[in-house]
Amino acid sequence: MTSETPPVDGDTRIGVDVGGTFTDVALSVDDRLVTAKVPTTDDQHIGVLEGLRKACDRAGIEPTEIDGFAHAMTVSVNALLERDGAKTALVTTEGFRDVIEIGRQDRPDLYDLEAEKPEPLVPRDRRFEVDERTTADGVERPVDAEAIRDLAATLRERDVEAVAVCLLHAYADPENERLVAETLREELEAPVSASHEVLAEFREFERTSTTTVDAYVRPAIDRYVGRLVEEAREAGIPTPRIMQANGGIADPETVRDHAVTTTLSGPAAGVVGAAATVGDDAVDGLVTFDMGGTSSDVSLVRDGRAERTTDAEVDDIPIRTPMVDVTTVGAGGGSIAWVDSGGALRVGPESAGAAPGPACYDRGGTRPTVTDANVVLGYIGPETALGGEMTLDVDAAREALDELAQEAGLAGPLEAARGVFRVANATMTRTIRSVTVERGHDPRDFALVAFGGAGPMHAAALADSLSVEQVVVPRPSGVLSAFGLLAADESYDAARTVGVALDGAKPAALEDVYDDLVADVLADASAPDAARVERAADCRYAGQSFELTVPVDDTFDANAVADRFHDVHERTYGYAMDESIEVVTLRTTATVLGSEPAIRHDGEGDAVLGTRDATFPDAGRRETTIYDRERLAAGASIAGPAVLEQAESTTVVPPTWAGEVLADGTLVATRTEENRR
Repeated sequence: MTSETPPVDGDTRIGVDVGGTFTDVALSVDDRLVTAKVPTTDDQHIGVLEGLRKACDRAGIEPTEIDGFAHAMTVSVNALLERDGAKTALVTTEGFRDVIEIGRQDRPDLYDLEAEKPEPLVPRDRRFEVDERTTADGVERPVDAEAIRDLAATLRERDVEAVAVCLLHAYADPENERLVAETLREELEAPVSASHEVLAEFREFERTSTTTVDAYVRPAIDRYVGRLVEEAREAGIPTPRIMQANGGIADPETVRDHAVTTTLSGPAAGVVGAAATVGDDAVDGLVTFDMGGTSSDVSLVRDGRAERTTDAEVDDIPIRTPMVDVTTVGAGGGSIAWVDSGGALRVGPESAGAAPGPACYDRGGTRPTVTDANVVLGYIGPETALGGEMTLDVDAAREALDELAQEAGLAGPLEAARGVFRVANATMTRTIRSVTVERGHDPRDFALVAFGGAGPMHAAALADSLSVEQVVVPRPSGVLSAFGLLAADESYDAARTVGVALDGAKPAALEDVYDDLVADVLADASAPDAARVERAADCRYAGQSFELTVPVDDTFDANAVADRFHDVHERTYGYAMDESIEVVTLRTTATVLGSEPAIRHDGEGDAVLGTRDATFPDAGRRETTIYDRERLAAGASIAGPAVLEQAESTTVVPPTWAGEVLADGTLVATRTEENRR
């Protein structure tokens, strides 16, 4: 469908990102950046509107003066993690209803003989088979429309809230699947997700899983987005644009029809924000490190663009849709520290969340968290006001860490805090290694971009363990995901499996497929004439079971595709082969370019707030200078040990690091000469 929401041209734009603990807001007013942070509410839209109004009050404007509103949310991922999505039915080809449960031959844990796969989103008694047969070459046995109407009656009796339709080889010929989906839509009030519309690609398990996820989260997305749109309209606020997992925003109707694209939209916004605010000219790329209240997200930015993938999982559920390649680990500021049965100190994945929160929040939480450890270590002081308002209870943090110390056999709360800090850092270091070293990248060639409420506190310690020379902390680091929404492009993707040998491919036939895909993505774009369309192809050597994506010119050139595939294969795996190449899937992306807001940084005057003692892993207790980051002037130099405080985050510069403030307020920290290895 064509969006009725025009591209944003005005100067006043707002981005709101819902996290597990806090809802972050970034408001661009002319050349000013106004930020806010409020606790995430059970009904997320309440916190969204509260944060929006709070930012407007700080900026001295009315919500009705906002020109554009972009939003990232956790509705779909929460539904998957908490298993509270819609009561979903799966309709598939006779003999294939257990595909979603059988999955692949790989085990969750190779050496665990008792490892169990997660329960499928649709239990077996809600999986229904239809008598039809479609092969990769087309329909062999058509579906009986009357039988589908009978099936619809059964689904009504079962009070089904959503339906996923995934017939065998529907990606190659959707005729039967289209008839099933259209008939069910006529007969039922429940939404129907069809695989040829959600994921027109081969691999039955991944296609079935992705289509099922779309159906499972669709009612929740529909309710949430519909409510947010309505309340925005009543408040005189522009219709929100929604961040998708692919790193681009889309209009509400598009995401309501393609709910699966909203999975992991918040982490994607953070990576977009990092790519927009930090250049990577002097390094191979950026490792983005987003540490929030519940988890930490790590990704790569290369050549100024976020790395993307079509092979992702959420809670071990495959989702094969284009998304920013983000790896998440359950280690955030609210992650709870505990002692396992063997007496070892552990951190996460359980989180204190926004309520009751860490012990230091004084909201009823009593269990020790990473944030409590940072308080005891001195990185967060008793006078620090999180979000500009929430003051901390240092005694409560010490008491929680003292109980942990007694259980773990440690000397006291300070020793327990050091242990929590080290364990959390070890977890996050392993995650960064998984997206760099394990993929053939040397982390020393990258800069580490830290953001989120807690990321800048831990970044230098992580860089030390990885031998990374440079840590970059953008000025809006505490709300960078919200800031990324202001800079995001509008983006839409479409794909279709073709499965042909490159040397035998008929360019005219492939061009016909590309024409259809281009029409699909432009139909969703708000400004089709302004959209930039990119074409790509997933290719592999004959006999391989995995593909790599290469760009394709406006006219399909087999020789150019072959050269690019050889190059990307060698870059990825270190070698190329003299084997025939297969073109597996064709892809298109339509992008309507956004514009990063021009934000003025005018820090000046005395930024020193005082000093306090802080404990560092390798340097012990040290007197540490405390700065108001917003008052640091461009060009200012910071010698560690130092703590830079701002409303939404805190940056720690250890004794062996030093930092410099750039013209836009970004802090670039480097290890001092004597600390380099």
